[in-house]
Parts: sequence; C-alpha cells; structure tokens
Amino acid sequence: MSSVKKSAERLIKKYPNRRLYDTQTSSYITLTDVKQLVLDADEFTVVDAKTNEDLTRSILLQIILEEEANGIPMFSSSVLAQIIRYYGHAMQGMMGSYLEKNVQAFTDIQNKFTSNAAGALEGKPFSPEMWTQFMNVQGPMMQGMMNNYIDQSKNLFLQMQEQMQNQSKAMFGAFPFPGMTPPPADKK
Repeated sequence: MSSVKKSAERLIKKYPNRRLYDTQTSSYITLTDVKQLVLDADEFTVVDAKTNEDLTRSILLQIILEEEANGIPMFSSSVLAQIIRYYGHAMQGMMGSYLEKNVQAFTDIQNKFTSNAAGALEGKPFSPEMWTQFMNVQGPMMQGMMNNYIDQSKNLFLQMQEQMQNQSKAMFGAFPFPGMTPPPADKK
C-alpha cells in the first residue's frame, strides 16, 4: 500500500458485508491496512457505501478496540470509566479538547526527542529498535518529565473547573435552585 502515490484524501467505502473498499487503489482492504494509512499519516475518509454516512470515527475506534484487546493496553479500566463518565456531562466538550491538546503535546515532545536523537546520530535513521534503547536509557528521566507535565495539566484542569463552578454560582446564585445556597447579602 505504501507504494501507491499519495493524493489529497483517500475515500474508503464500507459495504454491508463489512468489507472496506479503497477507491484509490480499486481494491478491498482490511482494518490493518487502514491502520497503516493512519501510521503513514495518509488522509482518508470512510463512508457507508449506501448512505454516504461518514464512518471514519467508528473505524478508528474499532482499530483502537483491537489494539487495546491485543498486547499491552494503553488505557486502564479506570481511565476508560472516567472517559465514559464525561459523556453527557457539561464538561464533555471541554474534556475532548483537553485530551486532544494533551495527545498533541505528547506527540510534540516525542517528535522533539526523535529529532534531537536523530541529530546525535548524524543523519542515520532512528529505527524503532534504537527508540526502544533510547527509552530504556532515558525512560526514568522521560517518566519524570511526563509526570510533571501530567501534574501541571491536571492542576490546570482542576483550576479551570473550579473557575467555571465559581462563575456559574455567581451567575445563577440569585436564582432559588433547590440545594443551592444563595450568596451572602452585602451588609451596609
């Protein structure tokens, strides 16, 4: 698949028999092939062949599900439960944006380490094996750095949540909602 020339965006059609058809290569592909498109940073859209409904997210979630079921999972049960709890919550939109920004920050850190390490190797390609060796040596330092980043990120999130609660209380505090105590009256 990687020998095929990259175009603007690939269209993949999903048929009722659950088969995926790549319109660029005029061939059926598997979820493994779609995963490779993701790894290659190829832009693509998956649509239902009959309705043209966009199915890209569901296909990506299916790939994540398979990855989580095989090998070492990335998400603990606790993390997955926390994510589920945010669905339907007032903070759902904020949580999605928060996760997206954190994944991007992590990717940026990884790219920085890779580019710095590549410079140290005088232009030699940085293979997965070399990355593993690098992480074995730098793992504790990287873990400490990521722990600090996560702590800062968590504190920022908690501050934002507290600020939103305070703003909500200030905004709606004058209304007689059950269970909510009105703000203290100013004494003159």
